Amino acid sequence: MAVTISDVAHAAGVSKGAVSYALNGQPGVSDATRERILQVAKELGWKPSLRAKGLSVAKAYALGLVVARDAKLLGTDPFFPAFIAGIESTLAEHDYTLVLSVATAPGAEERAYRKLSDGGRVDGVILTDVRHGDSRIKLLQTLKMPAVTLNRPDGESPFPAVCMDDTDGIAAAVEHLIALGHSRIGHVGGGQEYIHGRSRRRAWESAMARAGLDVDLFESSDFTASGGAAATAELLNRPQPPTAIVYANDLMATSGQSYAQSRGINIPGDLSITGYDNAEFTQYLNPPLTTISADPMLWGRQAASVLLNQLNGSHTGDDVHLPAPKLLVRRSTGPAPPASTPTKNSQEP
Repeated sequence: MAVTISDVAHAAGVSKGAVSYALNGQPGVSDATRERILQVAKELGWKPSLRAKGLSVAKAYALGLVVARDAKLLGTDPFFPAFIAGIESTLAEHDYTLVLSVATAPGAEERAYRKLSDGGRVDGVILTDVRHGDSRIKLLQTLKMPAVTLNRPDGESPFPAVCMDDTDGIAAAVEHLIALGHSRIGHVGGGQEYIHGRSRRRAWESAMARAGLDVDLFESSDFTASGGAAATAELLNRPQPPTAIVYANDLMATSGQSYAQSRGINIPGDLSITGYDNAEFTQYLNPPLTTISADPMLWGRQAASVLLNQLNGSHTGDDVHLPAPKLLVRRSTGPAPPASTPTKNSQEP
């Protein structure tokens, strides 16, 4: 049975009111009595009730995360489990919990944020998948909901951001492929409504432009495996297909690599491939995937920490910048093939 205030009061020989004053650091008891109560509480193993504490200070002791993507993606895209694990590891240290909502139906996302706010279910939210002209910023301001964003939105935002610059990693992947002799380097991007989808495409375009190379080999996708395979098929069916493809995440790169191999295309002999995120499974592919080594767990830990600091008034308001991801070279990239192009056994995915 959990030790209660009544138990502490009985053991210390004082009233429950005196115990409450002592445990909450309030005046009303002498220093000697306070010390005795605290010692008895420690000996009995008393722990505060978060529910009671939350009611007394109007806090939920919970943070919210609303994901507006297909629920299946949470199980297939390794970014989200690692990111959520990072959040949870920080929250556990502060006796907070995470409230996760998956909102994909029209209007469901806004309803989810309003429900979290109106019901007092969370004290703040972590905003992922920041979009161009993100309407959620205004919504959260209206709801007076504290928040932290992953990367700085492209419009005005009063919320601190935890930033991880993805441009250097993408540029490094392109430069790596150019050094291997590739000139037809494609890019399979994520949704262009997302800030990180756009930034990775622009990083690819800039690196190609600096080398004087064309940027016509682009296909927009949705960060999913099926989307990656379909975009790969579109690129490989071009009259002048790429000899290398830079993907915006590992999931699309993995499905793209598998699809290309199903057409008899050798990786990396005919086609070089790079991913993004450094999901654990990518080192076990055949061949292992060259990728950009981001750290979603660190991102989750820092996002939760910044939001908690904001809630307790200790955050400075400045954005937090995490180390830029680095290129991790494995065996899915190699020298550019001769003039022949990888178009064997053309078929749809």
